[in-house]
Amino acid sequence: MPIINAILDDFFWRALIGGLGVALVAGPLGCFVVWRRMAYFGDTLAHSALLGIALSFVISIPLNLGVVITCIILALALVLFSRTKALATDTLLGILAHSALAIGLVTLSFMPDVRVDLTGLLFGDLLAMSRKDLFWIYGGAGLVLILLATLWRGLLMSTIHEELARVEGVPVERLRLVLVLMFSVVIAVAMKIVGVLLITALLIIPAATARRLAHNPEHMVGLAMIFGFVAVTGGLSLSWYLDTPAGPSVVVTAFMAFLVVYGGAGKVRG
Repeated sequence: MPIINAILDDFFWRALIGGLGVALVAGPLGCFVVWRRMAYFGDTLAHSALLGIALSFVISIPLNLGVVITCIILALALVLFSRTKALATDTLLGILAHSALAIGLVTLSFMPDVRVDLTGLLFGDLLAMSRKDLFWIYGGAGLVLILLATLWRGLLMSTIHEELARVEGVPVERLRLVLVLMFSVVIAVAMKIVGVLLITALLIIPAATARRLAHNPEHMVGLAMIFGFVAVTGGLSLSWYLDTPAGPSVVVTAFMAFLVVYGGAGKVRG
């Protein structure tokens, strides 16, 4: 126990443990983002996180819970608006993403007594990880991984062929809502790691890198987790030795791995 306490008292090890926890859950969920081509949707939910932070201060609830609630409300609003067919889905996503971000910033400006580190919120503050943050990260990651393991077959079927899944009796709409809930949880726990503006990158880049090497969906999920671990470990090391921002350094490391894998695969095939 003294050894564990010593590790948790060191800010670098807390950052590493928290980052690995996010990579653990961002890997499999990022695969669904890539498979379903939901990158813009994930970006919209990430932008709404700042509005969730403002909501948390207004009604005095934990920040992570406020972000989850706001993401779910925004996702449901998108579903309702998309049914009207008045605007294309990508147009709606753009409107909601930037409006939520702007409303969050404006709302926070009306709270002079509330001190918020906007740079940390937008780009992450990995080195300021606390024990409470670790609880949120691993609690949220555990919930999402259990849901993914339980619903894996239905989620995969509805992703590969939605109409066939409906014929087989898979509750496609219900699974889509559960997937949105999982996105909301991951965005809430990843916010501390890479910030509102870079969350989608952490979801997409390791999964896209894994796709190049994977032989089946399960293999891709495992590789996405590994590339996420590489991004977190490499990004933290880069930040430690070069004094660069931790969150962006994680994304840069993920991107470098992406370039290496796609460049190397291209040479092999050539």
